[in-house]
Amino acid sequence: MRRSRGGWLGIALAMFAAAGAQAQAPQATVTPSSDGDSSSAGDRERIDAGFAMAPVPLDLQGRNPRLVGLGSYLVNAVGACLDCHTNPPYRPGGDPYQGQPKQINTEHYLAGGKALGPFISSNLTPDADGLPNGRTLDQFMTAMRQGLNLDCQPGDPPPHCPLLHVMPWPNLGNSSDGELRAIYEYLSAIPHAEPGATR
Repeated sequence: MRRSRGGWLGIALAMFAAAGAQAQAPQATVTPSSDGDSSSAGDRERIDAGFAMAPVPLDLQGRNPRLVGLGSYLVNAVGACLDCHTNPPYRPGGDPYQGQPKQINTEHYLAGGKALGPFISSNLTPDADGLPNGRTLDQFMTAMRQGLNLDCQPGDPPPHCPLLHVMPWPNLGNSSDGELRAIYEYLSAIPHAEPGATR
């Protein structure tokens, strides 16, 4: 199996898009301003909930706390990124699908390594430079809006190139810039982790 760093974008947010596609009732759009100031009570509620549900310590130094909190909410409550990008998602004895009290696998949180057909979920955690999956915000936004697999080299064959196939980027492209920036800010604030064994 070929490991594709660029594929993380699709896998990470597949559930985020699915949840949005399934929602029938109109919902308020969360669009924090460029400085992360959110004015509505609903925005504050999601930000607070995001901090409460973050399963790992967050590094807020040099980051916008409101965006980090909102990003945590989008990744952990809406996006279900854990399901594909934490391998295995739950600690032994902590799998809610087995009727056990939920215990997230924090050792490998969002570090990828899960086989999804011919794809392996990528490590979403920050690299040595603090960039989630080694991507800049502009690269992240490009992948989200256009579905481009940024790891493709000239001549790389499908199914891995040039588009991300697991990620529902046509839907995610409708996310606000503020939502995508919040997800990126959260991913930059989590600790680096290494993948669990691919399975």
